Amino acid sequence: MNVGDERSTSFWMQEAEAIDAPPLTADARCDVVVVGAGIAGLSTAYELARFGRSVIVIDRGRIGSGMTLRTTAHLATALDDYYFELIRVRGKDEARLYHDSQVAAVNRIEAICRDEGIDAGFRRLDGYLFAAEDKHRADLEKEYEACRTIGIDVAWADRAPVPGIDTGRCLRFPDQGRFDPTRYLAGLVRAIRQRGGLLYADTVHVHDKEEGNEVEVETEAGARIRAGAAIFATNSPTNDKVAIHSKQMPNRTYAIAGRVAKGSVPDALVWDSCEAYHYARIQELSDTEDLLIVGGGDHRSGEENDMDARLAALEQWTRDHYPSFGGTDYRWSGQVLEPIDFMPFSGRNPGNRNIYIHTGDSGQGITNGVAGSLTIMPLIIGEDSRYAPLFDPSRKSANSAVSLGEFVRGQAGAVKNLAEYVGPGEIGSPDDLKPGEGGILRSGLSKLAVYKNENGSVITRSAVCTHLGCIIHWNGFEKCWDCPCHGSQFAVDGQVLNGPAVQPLAEAAD
Repeated sequence: MNVGDERSTSFWMQEAEAIDAPPLTADARCDVVVVGAGIAGLSTAYELARFGRSVIVIDRGRIGSGMTLRTTAHLATALDDYYFELIRVRGKDEARLYHDSQVAAVNRIEAICRDEGIDAGFRRLDGYLFAAEDKHRADLEKEYEACRTIGIDVAWADRAPVPGIDTGRCLRFPDQGRFDPTRYLAGLVRAIRQRGGLLYADTVHVHDKEEGNEVEVETEAGARIRAGAAIFATNSPTNDKVAIHSKQMPNRTYAIAGRVAKGSVPDALVWDSCEAYHYARIQELSDTEDLLIVGGGDHRSGEENDMDARLAALEQWTRDHYPSFGGTDYRWSGQVLEPIDFMPFSGRNPGNRNIYIHTGDSGQGITNGVAGSLTIMPLIIGEDSRYAPLFDPSRKSANSAVSLGEFVRGQAGAVKNLAEYVGPGEIGSPDDLKPGEGGILRSGLSKLAVYKNENGSVITRSAVCTHLGCIIHWNGFEKCWDCPCHGSQFAVDGQVLNGPAVQPLAEAAD
């Protein structure tokens, strides 16, 4: 099982081309093993296969069915966290280089679609950032000045192309993009296989070790893969307990999609300036209809269970801003990892020579995932990697005071969670639960994760996350257990849906 087994279904998941791949059942050897078959993993495997490296890709679930299909698939070089904030934390030179990485990622997607004949509906278009409130207009001014300072193409526009409101003066970012991620991933798989790459689904990584110039990856079924290098591109890394997880925090994000009449919504990327900002785009459906896709409503994973209210607010925002929106056909959620300094971690895993990771995509998982492939591939083949110092997982921010503040903010949830060990449970007994609900029950010195099935039967597991021991919380929308500390997710029967945990929840003690 993997994150594709959560209960909500995105538009992309419904229309995704089935990618057949067997589980790995025997030992194997290759130049590079890639753990994770989303945009980052498949992009990196593709680049390495192009350079003649033998590649094996494994995923705990279906190939191409993870978090990449829970995105809204914006291809943006504008920064959701703002470039003026990035300059504050990392300085102008690194902010300029980061923007360059995003431009390179969009260009690379366009080139691969052309070179490999992938019909992913890639299209260039403008992106617009508008102020949700008058007090946010000062942030737009700062962003304009920051972008101009580091050479980003940005201009003022009289209003954003949002039919339902007059947004007022806004920022326009040209040469952004959109595409269909399902068709793109399927195209990458075809290209990897044409170059001899092998892909295995339903293959769970449980252990890895580095010995000399080789890495061994062990799977849950007992098969081992020996390779010259290993790459972990699993949304949240499953190969490390602490090194990276203390530098990022997990956020749950939401999206809806519904049909609109062709031409009633301009073809553009749109973002507002809310703290849990909204973002919108269309996806072409037919000669008469488009699909309007809108995201937002973010919160720290495992710390809220008001998803119905958040989705209702997202729908209301969409109706207010896009009057042709007829109703919601799809509602889904996903998880993003927010790094302390606004940029992803791509490169050598701290303490290793031949183990690499990609994580910390923030709200720009598509472009950051592709930028990660352009960072890691040169490191493995022994060439200069332009972005390696920028994305180095071992990096320390140039502004240590700011990084310390972000680190403390990010770890506050983990510290708060530890206090739950001595606190009361959420329910007094399983009888307090309605069918389809879950809750935390105190049993002596232990805490238990209790779920009541629709038929009234009860499933009970330990409420202790198997990654680093935090107390998990119920996610009523996805019907799963979320860890607020580092983002692990578990099905109601305790099986892992999403890392960094690799072991299922323990059986409840008698």
